[in-house]
Amino acid sequence: MKIYTRGGDKGQTSLFGGDRVPKHALRITAYGEVDELNALLGWSACAADASAAEILKRESSRLFSLGAHLATPSDSASRAHLPTWDADCCAVLEREIDEWTSLLPELKSFILPMGVELSCRLQLARTVCRRAERNTVALAVNEEQAVDGAFLTYLNRLSDWLFCLARLANHQADCPEVPWISR
Repeated sequence: MKIYTRGGDKGQTSLFGGDRVPKHALRITAYGEVDELNALLGWSACAADASAAEILKRESSRLFSLGAHLATPSDSASRAHLPTWDADCCAVLEREIDEWTSLLPELKSFILPMGVELSCRLQLARTVCRRAERNTVALAVNEEQAVDGAFLTYLNRLSDWLFCLARLANHQADCPEVPWISR
């Protein structure tokens, strides 16, 4: 299979199912943000221990599934071939958030996105996750084709999960959190 097709040279791309759309379409923006987030999870995994790398890999796989769903219009026959969405994924994230939060000092103020390298990478992933969520919401609101609400919930929860994992990375490295001080 060739890497280049020349099909996008004039600003169009194909969705799953074959529909051609402009590269600036909301659907393309939404799954492009998810793709960027996925790359940041891979970059974060490079700085993580084996346990953290494994759960980042798990979420990377989920993001690939999410991207496939976002790249497929709801009226496309190709939807039958999409990976099944794990309805339990948010419950898993919430359990891990609760577990990690029990190990961390109570938040008494906003904290700056600083600390060890893994924490900083995860904080960057969190911000991209929020942007992916905003663009997926825009797709859901502005397109005639529905976006499953489970995807919006997942992105919202994933950003919280990334925040807590970033805090945990600092905690495990004995790196103190830096509170935001309003001037």
